[in-house]
Amino acid sequence: MATTDSTSDRSTSDQSTDLTELEAGLDALETHATSRTPIGQVLLHRVLPPVTAIVLVLAAWQLAYVLEIKEDYQLPGPLQVWDTLVDQWYKGTLFDVIWTSVSRGVLGFLIAVAIGTPLGLLVAKVRFVRTAIGPLLTGLQSLPSVAWVPAAIIWFGLTDSMIFAVVLLGAVPSIANGLVSGIDQIPPLYLRAGRVIGATGLTGVRHVLLPAALPGYLSGLKQGWAFSWRSLMAAEIIAHSPDLGAGLGQLLETGRAYQDMPLVLTAILLILVVGIAIDLLVFAPIERYVLRSRGLLVTR
Repeated sequence: MATTDSTSDRSTSDQSTDLTELEAGLDALETHATSRTPIGQVLLHRVLPPVTAIVLVLAAWQLAYVLEIKEDYQLPGPLQVWDTLVDQWYKGTLFDVIWTSVSRGVLGFLIAVAIGTPLGLLVAKVRFVRTAIGPLLTGLQSLPSVAWVPAAIIWFGLTDSMIFAVVLLGAVPSIANGLVSGIDQIPPLYLRAGRVIGATGLTGVRHVLLPAALPGYLSGLKQGWAFSWRSLMAAEIIAHSPDLGAGLGQLLETGRAYQDMPLVLTAILLILVVGIAIDLLVFAPIERYVLRSRGLLVTR
């Protein structure tokens, strides 16, 4: 009898040990490494590829200039464009031009988020609204932003209101459609679980709907910013008035008007750099955080 009790105690002890080891293993799997990535790997995997791409583009550009594929007044070399950029800097106008466009783009985008988010929620959750205006939002998203500029000029004149109207008409449909897409991809189990715990109405939207739809919503925000920036450039290129101030679009149009190709390429490069910078500094970190928090981002 004592032997049987001893064997039973050892079996229970072994099971407890196995369970403890299993729990420890699961905890180890769920624990994220906190060690910093070596600087060498950061340079190799994150810095070197874009730097290499830039060098190759500049080399191809310089080669095209040397081979005179186009006349130099049509295709200036990188050094000529750099000289124009430096000249704009010394004139003291470069920062003001960039700030004018960036401030307009950011403000227009924030207004578009404030309008597009509730609109997307309404379209996603109310069947009648989706049937009524869902196709219209898709059509507006595919409509080139430049098409709104003449109408906006007639409606608002050559004012900032005209520019923001073009930005909103370009960005709001993308943000709303992105949120609708994210909500459509939420597993129904999440929504049922939210209702069970009493997360309904605005509480459910805040704590269940928006967090679950965040990846799709974030994609819509990124696309909305792209549309905001492109719409802004279209409005600035076409609309000219001293009251509007000088933005990157006006700088680009000035270069065209004076047949100053280095200035044209300078404006194009600045527009490109601002767009890339916003994506890398704002959206990329947020996207990495969201994916990492959901276990969808593998770090090496």
